[in-house]
Amino acid sequence: MKKKVAVGLSGGVDSSVAAYLLKEQGYDVIGVTMQIWQDENPIDMAENAGCCGLSAVDDARRVADMLDIPYYVMNFKHEFKKNVIDYFVDEYVHARTPNPCIACNRYVKWEALLNRAMELSCDYIATGHYARITKLSNGRYALRKSATVKKDQTYALYNLTQNQLSRTLMPVGEYEKDEIRRIAQEIGLLVADKKDSQEICFIPDNDYASYIKKETGRQFPQGNFVDLQGNVLGRHKGIIHYTIGQRKGLGLSLGKPAFVLELRPDSNEVVIGTNEDTFHSELIANHMNAMAVDSFDHEMHVTAKIRYSHQGAPCTIKKIDNERIVCSFEEPVRAITPGQAIVFYDDDIVVGGATILGLGGN
Repeated sequence: MKKKVAVGLSGGVDSSVAAYLLKEQGYDVIGVTMQIWQDENPIDMAENAGCCGLSAVDDARRVADMLDIPYYVMNFKHEFKKNVIDYFVDEYVHARTPNPCIACNRYVKWEALLNRAMELSCDYIATGHYARITKLSNGRYALRKSATVKKDQTYALYNLTQNQLSRTLMPVGEYEKDEIRRIAQEIGLLVADKKDSQEICFIPDNDYASYIKKETGRQFPQGNFVDLQGNVLGRHKGIIHYTIGQRKGLGLSLGKPAFVLELRPDSNEVVIGTNEDTFHSELIANHMNAMAVDSFDHEMHVTAKIRYSHQGAPCTIKKIDNERIVCSFEEPVRAITPGQAIVFYDDDIVVGGATILGLGGN
């Protein structure tokens, strides 16, 4: 009997080819698009909902028709609002820089979709992510980096659980991006040349501050730019406009490049310094998720990425208590940012990850 798989169709080329590949491999494939938009205005939904807007639904439906697979649009509006939008806004309000895609992957694209897929008697869910899943000799499931290094998306998937990994297929991870587009062209998919979505889907204009003001109904007052000694350097336009390591858009004329070092919500201050001041060797992280290992109880030497675009740097992980770990880097790393994920690798295997809480002691 064929294994049944629900493929999350975003209307893009990667998920579309994932559905095709799985059907070719003999799976009983159904296509699912997640309805997450919050605005009921049809024009806004069509134009401004990124990978999950009405135009994406139309593209996904056409792909399903072409592949001759059943197609469903499932409402995950509540789950997306609670686990992604509310989290995103709350993190910025508390002067942290969130990772909405990681939250969406963990709680919407996997937890909610997997539960709904099980109701449809599916054995697996599948996505078009550039990552691979492997079962290790210790019996645990883990992510492996994609064959396409530049497109690897394991960083944004580190928080998946063992149950989720065991029920997930990621066929695109074995291919280069150019190969995926070529396959799409060969089988005549209309989305073969469709551009990848880059922005956060619920903030298509990338104006985070305006979005946060609208969601909270609050204004965020101006405050002082200060240096490390507490000297006032100027006025900032509201703390939600800034993130650690930022250089552009500060509006300061100091005669030398200036960078954001710290956000202080209690005093409404933004600390400014030099690029050298942005480098640190140690951080504290919490909300850990162990993937390739059972836990972080034992000291480990790994390569860690502190943001999606970070190349990774050697570090040592030590457990502080049941809630926190300390990560010590061999060489200082730039712009350690509270709220961002730190993801640990052993070669191309994801060991696990955590959320950056703040700087360590050095």
